[in-house]
Amino acid sequence: MTATHAHHLASCDALRLTGASLESGLTSAEAEDRLRRYGENLVKVRGGTPGWLRLLRQFTAPLVLVLVAAAVTTGFLGEWVDASVIFIVVLVNAAVGFLQESKAEHALEALMKMVVAEAVVKRDGKKVRVNSTELVPGDIVMLAGGDRVPADIRLLETKSLQIDESSLTGESVPASKRPEPLHTDTVLADRVNMAYAGSLVTAGSGTGVVWATGDRTETGRVAFLIAEAVDLTTPLTRKIARFSGMLLWVILALAAALFAYGVLVRGGSVIEMLMASVALAVGVIPEGLPAAITIVLAIGVSRMAKRRAIIRKLPAVETLGCTTVICSDKTGTLTQNKMTVRYVYAGGETFEVSGSGYEPRGSFYDKDRNEIDASTRPALHECLHAGMLCNDSAIIEKDGAWSIAGDPTEGALLVAAEKAGLRHATIHASTPRLDMIPFESDHMFRATLHEHADGRRIYKAGALERLIERCTHMLDARGNINKLDADAIREVARSFAAEGMRVIAFARRDGSVVSGELAHHHVSEGLTFLGIQGMIDPPREEAIAAVGKCQSAGIRVKMITGDHAVTAQAIAKQIGIAGADTVPAIAGRELAEISDADLPEIADRTCVFARVAPEQKLRLVRALQSRGHIIAMTGDGVNDGPALKQADIGIAMGITGTDVAKGAASMVLTDDNFATIAAAVEEGRGVYDNLIKFLVWTLPVSVGFALILLTSVVFGFTLPTLPVHLLWVNLTTAILLGLMLVFEPPEADIMKRPPRDQKTPIFDFAMFMRTGLISIIMLAGSYWVFFEEQSGSASIAASRTAVVNVVVAVASAYLISCRSLRRSIYSIGFFTNPRLLLGITLTGLLQLAFTYAPMLNRFLHTAPIEAHAWLRILGVALAALLVVEIEKKIRSAR
Repeated sequence: MTATHAHHLASCDALRLTGASLESGLTSAEAEDRLRRYGENLVKVRGGTPGWLRLLRQFTAPLVLVLVAAAVTTGFLGEWVDASVIFIVVLVNAAVGFLQESKAEHALEALMKMVVAEAVVKRDGKKVRVNSTELVPGDIVMLAGGDRVPADIRLLETKSLQIDESSLTGESVPASKRPEPLHTDTVLADRVNMAYAGSLVTAGSGTGVVWATGDRTETGRVAFLIAEAVDLTTPLTRKIARFSGMLLWVILALAAALFAYGVLVRGGSVIEMLMASVALAVGVIPEGLPAAITIVLAIGVSRMAKRRAIIRKLPAVETLGCTTVICSDKTGTLTQNKMTVRYVYAGGETFEVSGSGYEPRGSFYDKDRNEIDASTRPALHECLHAGMLCNDSAIIEKDGAWSIAGDPTEGALLVAAEKAGLRHATIHASTPRLDMIPFESDHMFRATLHEHADGRRIYKAGALERLIERCTHMLDARGNINKLDADAIREVARSFAAEGMRVIAFARRDGSVVSGELAHHHVSEGLTFLGIQGMIDPPREEAIAAVGKCQSAGIRVKMITGDHAVTAQAIAKQIGIAGADTVPAIAGRELAEISDADLPEIADRTCVFARVAPEQKLRLVRALQSRGHIIAMTGDGVNDGPALKQADIGIAMGITGTDVAKGAASMVLTDDNFATIAAAVEEGRGVYDNLIKFLVWTLPVSVGFALILLTSVVFGFTLPTLPVHLLWVNLTTAILLGLMLVFEPPEADIMKRPPRDQKTPIFDFAMFMRTGLISIIMLAGSYWVFFEEQSGSASIAASRTAVVNVVVAVASAYLISCRSLRRSIYSIGFFTNPRLLLGITLTGLLQLAFTYAPMLNRFLHTAPIEAHAWLRILGVALAALLVVEIEKKIRSAR
């Protein structure tokens, strides 16, 4: 079967050829059999960088090329041992970089695949939600606004269905779909009875049979928005790459200057000065830098995934640390998304409803708190009846736990009706649905047409503002039709909203006005108002704590919701977003009247935006960005895509979010919880911190080496270290010491600092000063130990061995201090990063082998040293640690 041979078929023929049933769909056994026969609904996606090219790339980095050149030069001078060691270092560094980069790419690809498209299908006569990869030809699929079409589908039923096929046809306007068969020669762009994989449902609903899957689809791309190749670069890594390029030229210039000075000024031999220049170049190059960057980003992404935040675009990891404003939806993100009807206003009376959650047990009470039988109150009964009919959700009980299949708001309406004795199956059987207008955010209502005992009847449910304007009458307490009292209804709605409740209004109309399909004009006038139901979605306890944590971190939280302004303001106060002196919530209508020039200032000082249309979110993001804010924006609907793309970090909901929202987002929350955003911000700040910590640690080690060599040439001292020693130190310390910093957990006060300004340089003045301080300590300590050893009976090899141990000891001590660049090491705990302690221990063991192992003595030109030398070495390391800790304290006091 191919999609090009389905558009000319009648619906019954398409079902017959696929062996499908519109009423019951496929059986589970048949679906499994077809899955084995046709394979998963997957397509070949653009792959990442081939392995061989990733390996080759490890040798083409400019800093590595300098090492290769140094090895060639050393070999040319006959120093084959040194040349071999340099080549071994290059190979080990390349292997580490290749393995870590491969691991990072695979990890990111695995995480991205967690954000897969889903589809609603009929299996064994029931509606179920399945992973789109499990779809097979013959599956009956239901489509709704916001869905990404999961396969090539022959449409069988449509209701105002519109699909954006621009990715396939180039048409910018969504195509209106209908199920009638077409001519065989109809071109693809005009096949209005087909829905193609990868296209987007922008409005309406539809049902169809899967005709082609995987590579057999027209588009050949399922969920293409999440199947992009992994890119391991970010603005920060590119900034570091530019820094590395600049460092390369500095190294080459220093090496050339050292050679020229030694030969022309000091009169040294060409070979000796060439070896010194090679040693300088080798010593200064931070070989571990590329691997450290890759690993720290991969670890950050992995940590965020464990905290239920999946990163789809790597720059989001570092951008999270700069976020100044989080614009969050309310329902399900800041609240529990377990709506419960608390009050019903019908027939001029207000009734209280008991019970909580989705368990359909509870009672109704009148204004005097007397329990009543809802069936004896006609207006109340009809309002609850409307809520059950104007509904596509279901209540599910499993192992004693009650849940909702569908929309939480609709679920709350079902539970309230069940508490009144209305049974879902009985009501729908006695009042079958004939047609419907699905809910769309642009219209803010849903309408259904039913066959009723008294004839056809239309029910409408939606926002009070949109519905009451279309009503002319209302039911009184006895069920009689009276004149509408709109002011009284609005006053009750305001009182509900003031308590943080969401208000849904209901109306009905005689269905005899519908001769064909139910359309918008049928529900735009002549309605009879039935009542309103007020429901509460309680705030998440963890969201309240997370909002407080964000505010302590200098991040402002703004609520953007489609709910009533008073409701939104009440919930915002409970959560801590709004206070007593906060600017009142701004509604979507007011927002539309604010000019683009005035909006940035108003948006900046307002915390709550209510009744906001999806397209207004884009305006708000741009307005806040114009004030210099870094914006994180949540979204879940099809129309949230532009705002999510415009935001610095678009955050989609993994549970309730549409495929469009997930595709546009940089990050997906698998639990739809605001607390997860705060956790991701914390991890993002930690990632940046660890990168800076590594850089602040590695530079003094390299610069200190350079100063040791430069000093020896300038003052005519014997070289205190050889190129092979520098390579040994760079290799062992970069892997066993420096890389351990990337596992450092976020510091305790990381969410008490203000957001980082993206424009600030990688290093500030204080970090440069610390680099100079450690470099000078390393220089002075190395020469002190070297001269002390030389003044005794130590050989030149033993003296050089002592100097290498000084450098490693200072690097180890400084590493401990670098666990926090601002706070004392005593305040962060010694055992919070066990990998770092392991790295220091292994480094110590390697240095003992470097010093005392005969084979390494011959290979690396080292010699055993006496015990008094170790005392001097440890004294220099301790001095370095104390000096940095004192410098931290002084800077903190200032």
